[in-house]
Amino acid sequence: MSLLSGFPEWYSPREIQKELISEIESKLKSGYTKIILCAPTGVGKSLIGTTFARHFERSFTVTASKHLQDQYIRDIPILKPVKGKTNFACLKIMSSEKVTDEAKAMQLGLTCDKGLCQETVTENDKKVVKTCSYKPTIADVENGIHDSDSCHYYLQKYEALASPHSLWNYSAFFQIMKYNRALFEQYLDRDVSIFDEAHRIEDEVVRFVGYSAYAGQMRDCGLDSKKYNYSDVDSMIKLMDDLVYSYLEKRRELKKEALPDNPDYMALAKIDSQITKAEQARDNVQSDPENYVIADPERDSSGDFKSVTMSPIDVSAFVGKFFDTKYQLFMSATIDKPSFCETLGLDVDSVALVDSPRSPFPAEHRKIGLLNVRRLSYGSTQDDELEVIRKMDAILDGHADHRGLILTSSVSRCFKILEGLSPKNAARIKICHSNNRDGKTQKEILAEHASDSTSVLLSSSLWEGVDLKDDLSRFQIVAKIPYPPYTDKRVRAKRDKFPFWYTSQTLKKLLQGFGRSIRSESDWAMTYVLDGAVESLLRYDHMIPKAYHDVLGLGNPLATGT
Repeated sequence: MSLLSGFPEWYSPREIQKELISEIESKLKSGYTKIILCAPTGVGKSLIGTTFARHFERSFTVTASKHLQDQYIRDIPILKPVKGKTNFACLKIMSSEKVTDEAKAMQLGLTCDKGLCQETVTENDKKVVKTCSYKPTIADVENGIHDSDSCHYYLQKYEALASPHSLWNYSAFFQIMKYNRALFEQYLDRDVSIFDEAHRIEDEVVRFVGYSAYAGQMRDCGLDSKKYNYSDVDSMIKLMDDLVYSYLEKRRELKKEALPDNPDYMALAKIDSQITKAEQARDNVQSDPENYVIADPERDSSGDFKSVTMSPIDVSAFVGKFFDTKYQLFMSATIDKPSFCETLGLDVDSVALVDSPRSPFPAEHRKIGLLNVRRLSYGSTQDDELEVIRKMDAILDGHADHRGLILTSSVSRCFKILEGLSPKNAARIKICHSNNRDGKTQKEILAEHASDSTSVLLSSSLWEGVDLKDDLSRFQIVAKIPYPPYTDKRVRAKRDKFPFWYTSQTLKKLLQGFGRSIRSESDWAMTYVLDGAVESLLRYDHMIPKAYHDVLGLGNPLATGT
């Protein structure tokens, strides 16, 4: 049976999808079991991934963003999703709080992550583990004999495990593969894994196995933040041990004070979560302390401790547990194969690359102007910065009737740009990050942008994860090339160990940024790159996917405007 025969029958494959599926099939026939699919927005990677999954009996599909997970759920019903506990109301807490409406429970924050699925109680002078009465068994879910009032979180999770094809986010997938494998072994025995948004795998692993300690936690546990050495791994292990011990004591006290039939489930669940995170991180760090780097602590305006983070430098030791199905397909618009394989510890010769030769979007709809205004770096002068802002002002004047997007490298640069723009253009700007000085959320600012016909978003974080389709953005400006901050200790350690990682990360982010404003074949936007540093970056053309070569003038005349 050909690979294409597994294409979802409720869609018709387009020519570019047929070509890429045929090339994937050729790689399979050549004996490859790990394949990278590098294809830009608009190709329909999710349908290609589903075709690959259906060629085998059982599969995992894993993705990073809720937006893409929701798209999979909408477009590909054979994939049974696993969503996190924060998406479901906790029936046990609802019962204890006498809340009967689930929508109301969600508004009150009575979600499954705040409930206790298991707890240790004393019965007849013996300690026993009791499971929440709302939690079904996976066997009952698989056989369709579970109670209709069962926990909705576990219903969807167990339905996904029992289903031939399931959909996960990276965190949930890592958790079950690393910590719950023995419990669900028969359900995790699958032929293939499809990793979408695969360029984000390293960040997801770092987030999963790293650890952050906050001043609030330490205050809760009665720990003095000044007694720890935040440049010493052993001291950080001691901090994690102290947090675990303190939270265990708090748990015992809370259980002692609780009414027998009505413990504070939310408080206990919060403590259990803190214990689990600290224990897992401590074990990871102790297994290879030299692989961890401690970031400089964050401090408030008074110099008081706010938080500290530990992260692994090399993530390859962790990914073996996650990528152990026989066949694996890694999908992204922006992957450099050698760097990707080095980062994940994969043998580059055993991994096949299928690189889409073109974008399905016309080149004239996604023009890129490399304006080379000034080269911006740590040694840039004030005049360099001002010249770039002056050019930005001129571009904004030329797009006076359009919405747009300005991307730069840091929050501080966003405010420097805002200060340097003319008053009329500064009035159009909406600075947009996950946390903003005015207290507004990213979602709220994006909604304001959509209601203002000349609004321009300015951000150092919207390089990916946002779709500004059609009139939401007709131009975008790359003010500063997004090199990873060399002041970051992990960035320095990573670059020292893997020299090409730094360039690969920069290209990945830049190319992701190019696609924020062109989301369909009929969509169009002009991109302006002001930072002259892009010229030296584009010398690494072998690291740039083929679908970007036309608009970047790599091997072809540069058909862009200025």
